[in-house]
Amino acid sequence: MTAGHAGVHCAVPGTDLLGETPLWCERTRSLLWLDIDGGRLQRFHPATGRHDSFTFDGRYVGSLALAQQPGTVLLGIDLGLFLFDLGTGEQRLLCQVEPADRDNRLNDGRCDARGRFWVGTMDNQLHRPQGAFYRVDPDGRCERLFDDVIVSNTVALSPAQDRLYFSDTRRFTTWQFDLDLDQGTLANKRVFADHTAARLRPDGACVDAQGYLWNAIFAGSRVVRYTPAGEIDRVIDLPVTNPTCVCLGGPGLTTLYITTARKFLDRGRLRQEPLAGSVLSVEVDVPGLPEQRFGTPPSGATRSQP
Repeated sequence: MTAGHAGVHCAVPGTDLLGETPLWCERTRSLLWLDIDGGRLQRFHPATGRHDSFTFDGRYVGSLALAQQPGTVLLGIDLGLFLFDLGTGEQRLLCQVEPADRDNRLNDGRCDARGRFWVGTMDNQLHRPQGAFYRVDPDGRCERLFDDVIVSNTVALSPAQDRLYFSDTRRFTTWQFDLDLDQGTLANKRVFADHTAARLRPDGACVDAQGYLWNAIFAGSRVVRYTPAGEIDRVIDLPVTNPTCVCLGGPGLTTLYITTARKFLDRGRLRQEPLAGSVLSVEVDVPGLPEQRFGTPPSGATRSQP
């Protein structure tokens, strides 16, 4: 914990270049997250302090989801989606979302209650609108929903699974869509939070049990909780410049885990931010929801809200 940031703790010390996509696994009571630029998947067990790291050959490991199959996760490595068995190390290509020679990579994504994965791609140069947003079905079929994206982010679903949130970080805007869960379609795009005046960069997000959206503000040293109407409810200031993503986990799903990045910080700034690249945590009052998993759900387990 750093003075001036009461309630903020260091959950997992680290030096992630681009820590991202924390997810809480209720089955194993562990936290999983990525170091995108480091090409690593990590897993931490708070009860024992065990910290595992899995390294991959791709340039980037940019997307992560829990899978229905025990001990398995869905990983976005560069522009392909792979099923990875944490126990055996087996890695199987599910689908190639975009051609491998395109100068893009997979980024933020989220599963719905039907086991589909909603995920975006982004420009590796961070300024060209050549990314897109996709729905990936459990059988690996991939449907492109829209394009003209620079950096896709903030993919999160409302508790009723009837709204989807999405940001283009480099356009400083978060939108929401109506989601038809039965059809797997999006409609009625509208602005949820407009950061263009302040040029704030909305990054990864999660939704709590009340339907409020927690959003990390990259280069903004804070996370923000928004009401379902898009109004600011709470701001948590952080001792790091670059928070990247959030999730709600822990035994009661009331620990807000925050991944962070050392990327873009010079040595002087890093000396001032010893927690940059670590996973931070804050205890909150409203719990989260169990994370949905990729793959065909067990019979009778397709309800919208767990």
